[in-house]
Amino acid sequence: MRFTDRPTTQTDVYVAAPPDAVWPLVTEIMTPSKFGTELQEAIWLDADRAPCLGARFTGRNFHPARGEWETTSTVVDFVPERRFAWAVGDPDEPSAVWRLELAPEGSGTRLRYWAQLGPGPSGTTALIEKMPDKEEKVIARRLEEWTANMSATISGIKKTVEGTA
Repeated sequence: MRFTDRPTTQTDVYVAAPPDAVWPLVTEIMTPSKFGTELQEAIWLDADRAPCLGARFTGRNFHPARGEWETTSTVVDFVPERRFAWAVGDPDEPSAVWRLELAPEGSGTRLRYWAQLGPGPSGTTALIEKMPDKEEKVIARRLEEWTANMSATISGIKKTVEGTA
């Protein structure tokens, strides 16, 4: 897998609650920081209109190999009780795109978390530039890290909504 292929990962979970019960945690921008390890904090820059299409937030992140860094993200897809997505950095050339999707399933909700690396530059692209011969390994490792955090986030949402947290 190459960076130019715009690698993606996704994970999903069934939540025993309707989408309207899941949606508030999906759009609470601090939710991933409560369950994952990389995002430490997120703050809406447009608090008076967030969350909505075009709203922006800063995220403070940490990775043992990189240390701390901040990003600015823009909400690029917002359909109440269905989809919430944001682009990291330049919305036209993001370093990553993240999306949470809710789909009614029986009396509950299928919650899917999807993410795409690139097409814009990021810490991952800087690492690939240093070690071009290890590009596929770097991407595979990064997607594994993302998937682990994404799974932790949606599992945390499930437990919180179902009252088992």
